[in-house]
Amino acid sequence: MRPSVRRALAAGVALVALSAALAACTDPLRVSPAHRRAIADTLSTLVTNAYDFAKPEPASRLLSLYPDTGRVISAVAGRVTTTRDTLAREITGFWERVGRNMQNPRFVLGSTYVDVITRDAAVLTLMYSIPHTTPQGTPHTVSGAWTMLWRRENGRWRIVQEHLSDTPESTAPGLASEVPFVAPPPSHQH
Repeated sequence: MRPSVRRALAAGVALVALSAALAACTDPLRVSPAHRRAIADTLSTLVTNAYDFAKPEPASRLLSLYPDTGRVISAVAGRVTTTRDTLAREITGFWERVGRNMQNPRFVLGSTYVDVITRDAAVLTLMYSIPHTTPQGTPHTVSGAWTMLWRRENGRWRIVQEHLSDTPESTAPGLASEVPFVAPPPSHQH
């Protein structure tokens, strides 16, 4: 083989190898363990910050977890909502009817499981509890499991689909009557 052909072949092989290496670095399906941990920490932090009841405007902070526009699917208590506007009304209504009646509520993050699908998509499932006192001074806890599908767009992680499931103790008849309670919204019951 002539030297010029050998050089051209070697350059071609090097170019293919370099292209493959660059593609692997930018492949959205390849996520390093460190990046997976960072995504998991980011999502958990977003939830706990939104549910920091010591901060003002809780309904706005809860709604900040979702995209500003587009479809958002929320399944709660056997019902499903599919628009952000409906979700916003449900979250605001829930806070006005129920949330603001919780005295000294704390959001307690329990077991947490994160599956990073790509650099821009992840599923977070967690157990949560919100211990608080009713207006009558009785201790009460709302708790459950929550699964969220997150998507990152323009550098911001937002929930695009979710399912919430209350624990039986959260909805027990004796406890529910202790807090002024209206039917829970289809978007959030905590």
